Amino acid sequence: MSINSEKDLEALRKIGRIVARCLQYMQSQLEPGITTRELDHLGGQFLSSHGAQSAPKLTYNFPGFTCISVNEEAAHGIPGAKILKAGDLVNIDVSAELDGYFADTGGSAIIPPRSKLHQQICAVAQRALDSAILEARAGAKLNRIGYAIETEAHRNGFTVIENIGSHGVGRALHEDPGFIPGYFDKKDKRVLKKNQVITIEPFISSGAREVVENGDGWTLVTDTGIFTAQYEHTIVITEGLPLIMTLPA
Repeated sequence: MSINSEKDLEALRKIGRIVARCLQYMQSQLEPGITTRELDHLGGQFLSSHGAQSAPKLTYNFPGFTCISVNEEAAHGIPGAKILKAGDLVNIDVSAELDGYFADTGGSAIIPPRSKLHQQICAVAQRALDSAILEARAGAKLNRIGYAIETEAHRNGFTVIENIGSHGVGRALHEDPGFIPGYFDKKDKRVLKKNQVITIEPFISSGAREVVENGDGWTLVTDTGIFTAQYEHTIVITEGLPLIMTLPA
């Protein structure tokens, strides 16, 4: 979507704050012994208490309020009976709708003890997000986002998952400009526009370039022993630094 008024901006910021706080709350509940279904239920209760609806459930009839992906699961993990353990790398993706506006956020967290690899991949994914946000301004080529992400990954010996990426958001969970690669595509001539609303969500991997669906219709996975970290913000493009909508305060 494109922001057309102060009302649009405030409505988007409101749902952005809700999903950010929901993510923060769910991450605070991570501990050995909790199931992903129990964790998802907490997230669903949080969204409902703030008047918001789960966007994947509303849009795609996803079998959960949030996506929870563990270890070799890179994205779109279905909450269920899986029991979280010490040392697990857990990604939580929270997207929701309120009053016709959608926001999307996500983040990876490690249940202690934290392995060196998990710490490194999370740090690089966070830096990749920060670097890509600095590239996102009106008039810039959209592929600068992927360039920043890929550069940070390769500099640190990691790869980028190429068949999942960022996207437009705002009045729907997924909208124009469509798929935004997390790698540099020199053929992509699209240009970012002022007031455009997009997500930026790098998927940084310890060795994979693609994910595959594991047979449940949703969960995207890598090979055993290959891990992925993801962090995500919903932003509004300006002529300067973008406005980040998915901050908890």
